[in-house]
Amino acid sequence: MTVRTSTDLRTTFLFPGQGGFDSVALRMAEEKYPQVRRVFERIDAETMSLFSRRISDVVLGARTTELRELLDDEPWVSQVAIYAAGLAAYEILDAQGVRPDVLAGHSLGEITALVAAGAFSIEDGVRIVAQRVAVIKRQNGVEGRMVALSAGADRSRRLLDLLDEPMLAVATENHDEQTVVSGPGEILDRVIAIAGQLGIGAIEIDAPFPFHTPALAPAVPEFAAYVGKLDQHPLQRLVYSPILQRYYEPDDALADRLAEHFVTPVRFAAAIRHLQAAGVTTFVEAGGRAALSKLVVRLTKGSDVRSLPSLAVDGDGGLALDATLRVLRDAGLADATEAPGLAELLAPTVPADVFEAYWSRHGDEVLRRIADDLSDFTPEPAAQAPSPGTGATAPAAPAPSSSAPSTEAPDRAEIHAELRALYAEALEYPEEVFEDGVQLEAELGVDSVKQVELLSRASKRYGLPTREAGFRLENYNTMDKIVDFVLTELSGREPVAAG
Repeated sequence: MTVRTSTDLRTTFLFPGQGGFDSVALRMAEEKYPQVRRVFERIDAETMSLFSRRISDVVLGARTTELRELLDDEPWVSQVAIYAAGLAAYEILDAQGVRPDVLAGHSLGEITALVAAGAFSIEDGVRIVAQRVAVIKRQNGVEGRMVALSAGADRSRRLLDLLDEPMLAVATENHDEQTVVSGPGEILDRVIAIAGQLGIGAIEIDAPFPFHTPALAPAVPEFAAYVGKLDQHPLQRLVYSPILQRYYEPDDALADRLAEHFVTPVRFAAAIRHLQAAGVTTFVEAGGRAALSKLVVRLTKGSDVRSLPSLAVDGDGGLALDATLRVLRDAGLADATEAPGLAELLAPTVPADVFEAYWSRHGDEVLRRIADDLSDFTPEPAAQAPSPGTGATAPAAPAPSSSAPSTEAPDRAEIHAELRALYAEALEYPEEVFEDGVQLEAELGVDSVKQVELLSRASKRYGLPTREAGFRLENYNTMDKIVDFVLTELSGREPVAAG
C-alpha cells in the first residue's frame, strides 16, 4: 500500500470512542458480512485468555445487549465491544474495496485507528484497551463521570473556573456548541446545577471512567510501560490524532503518545476542520451508532463533504452501512470485487449486483476453499508420448515460454527486489516493509488466502511448476523464506521446507 501524504487526501475513516456501540446494527452486519464474525473470533481468543469470557457471547449471543447493560458489566466489556465493532466495520469496508487515505479516532477510537493502520495486531489492541481500563481501576480514589455541555469549549472552561477544582477538565471539544467535561462525580453534580442556572444543557455520557482528566496522571507511566513492551509495527496508513493535533510520525513511540491521552483533551472539531482543509470530502464512521458522522455534518455544514455512518440503524430500520456502500460505489470509492473481470470470469450470466451481493457474503469462504484445495492439489501425470510405429502423430513441442527461468544462476538480491515490488503492488504496501524476516500475517496482516494468491503470482512470474502435494504454506511465512523458495525452484532443486 502506498501511504499517502497529508496533502493528498480524499477519504477518512473515523473510529468512535465512548458510546460508539449499536448492538442491533452489529447483529444485522454479522448476518450479512463474514468479516464481523472473523474479527470477533480473534478478539474472543484474547478476552478468553485475559478474562475467561468471550466478548461475542456478550454482544452477539442469544440476547440483544444494549450499551447501558455493557456499562453495568465489568469495565472492560464496553470498551472492548466498542473497539471490536470499530474493527469489524473497518474490515467490512476494506473487503468492499473502500480505501481510506487517512484514519482518525475519537478518544478510545484512536487505539482502533492505530490497529487498523497496522501499528499493532488485533490481539495487542485488545490488550491495550484492557490495560487502559486496568490501570485506571488501580488508581485509588479515581471515581468520576463525563458530562456533555451544550456550550463551546471557551464557555465551558469559564464555567469550570467558577469551581476552581483541579481535577475538573474539558475532555472533548466536539463542536462549537458541545463540549464534554470530565471529573469527580460529586463535583460534576455542581457543574450540572450551575449549567442549569446558566441555561446550558447537560447530559451524562455513557463512560465507565472520567477520561482525559488530570486525575488520571498517576496511570500514565504504568500504561506507557505496558504498551512499550508490545510489538509496534510501521503504520500502513496515515493516522491523524485529534488529541495530538497532528499526524503520527514513523518515529513516534506510540506507548508514550497513547499514555498522554489519559490527561489530554480530544479536539475533534479542530481535527475535522484540519482534514477538510487538507482535501477530505468523504468521512466514513467505522463503528457503532452515528454520533461522529452527525458531528461531521454539523462541523462541515454548507460544504460538499459527505458524512456516512456504518454500524447504525437508519430511519427505515435497516443497516446504514448498506446505503453507505451504495453511496461509496456510486462515487467510485468502493469496488467489492477488486480483481478486474472477476464477475465476468466466474459468472458472466449473473447480474452484477447479484454477484456483488453473493461475493460480499461468500467471497472469503470461496477463496479459503481454493487455498485449501491448492495446498493439497496433486496434478495428473502428463500423458505419455505415443510409441514409434503406432501411427499416431506426436504433439508439437511447446514454444518456449517468455517467463521460463534463465540458465544463469539467479541473483538473490534481484529476486528479493522483484518479489518486494510484486507484493507491494498487490497489497498496496510500501516496498520497504517487506524486509527479509517480516512475518506476512503476524506483522503485516496478510491472511493465508492472500498469501496463496501472492505465491501463485510469484510462481507465474518465474514460470515455476505447480506446487506438489505436501507443500505447507505456513513454512513460507516470511519474505526471506519466499525468496529462498523461488531460488531453489529456479535452481532446479527440491525446495527445502523452511523451519
